[in-house]
Amino acid sequence: MTRLTYDHLCAGIVAQTDLLRSHIAGADMADMTVPVPSCPGWNVGQLVRHLGGGQRWAEEIVRTRPSRPPSDDHFRDLSPYAHEDPAVLDGWLAEGAALLAGTLSAAGPDMEIWTPLPDAGRTTAFWARRFAHETLIHRADAALALGAAYVVAPEVAADAVDEWLDLASLPQMLEFHPQWRELLGPGRTLRFQATDAPPDVAADWLVDLTGDAIAWRPGPEEAAVTVRGPLTDLLLLLYRRYPEPAEGTGVVGDARLFDFWQERVAFG
Repeated sequence: MTRLTYDHLCAGIVAQTDLLRSHIAGADMADMTVPVPSCPGWNVGQLVRHLGGGQRWAEEIVRTRPSRPPSDDHFRDLSPYAHEDPAVLDGWLAEGAALLAGTLSAAGPDMEIWTPLPDAGRTTAFWARRFAHETLIHRADAALALGAAYVVAPEVAADAVDEWLDLASLPQMLEFHPQWRELLGPGRTLRFQATDAPPDVAADWLVDLTGDAIAWRPGPEEAAVTVRGPLTDLLLLLYRRYPEPAEGTGVVGDARLFDFWQERVAFG
């Protein structure tokens, strides 16, 4: 259950894209070749091409409602995009985000459609949420690579954490990532607690690894290990944009369990 309305998510695709565009505003071609540490093997220009290509791919799916997804090679193989012109990328990125948001808005949240994770839903609502947060996180990749400030509204960051945990707890993820089964065991619980969330944004999550699949529920609740820190830092930590807890983030309890989790769970 998303915290954000469908319209908010559609608008967020454009808003987060515009913020990413602001990170590369005034950049030169040398800036586009800066490596992206959180996406090894990509530079900034390739990161932008990946995101913009993904947005166009999703827009085609929503617009044409195919029984099978179109090819995604154009935003997976980024070797042709090693030397990008930021002036060209800016308009191209803005156009793709507007196309996706507009097509999603016109379709509405309940249109049945192909999605890559059927357990997460087979409607346009899946795509709106997925690409709102896909864009949010890739904006972080660009900001971290270029040394730009990265600020996220609390309700957006909290919903992005919710979605990450929703996806991680899908039963089919254990088929995609069999190594995740190693995480399961008695007494294995992790709590992620934001220290700066406003009172109206619940930002406390309990990840339960004691059953036969990954599960999560809202906190507060005692856990074997608790990770506390600013909400945006928790978001980036969960998405493995930080290799380790940032300054101001503390780990209390079974730190080895947290390390075990971090070594095995990564996507997005």
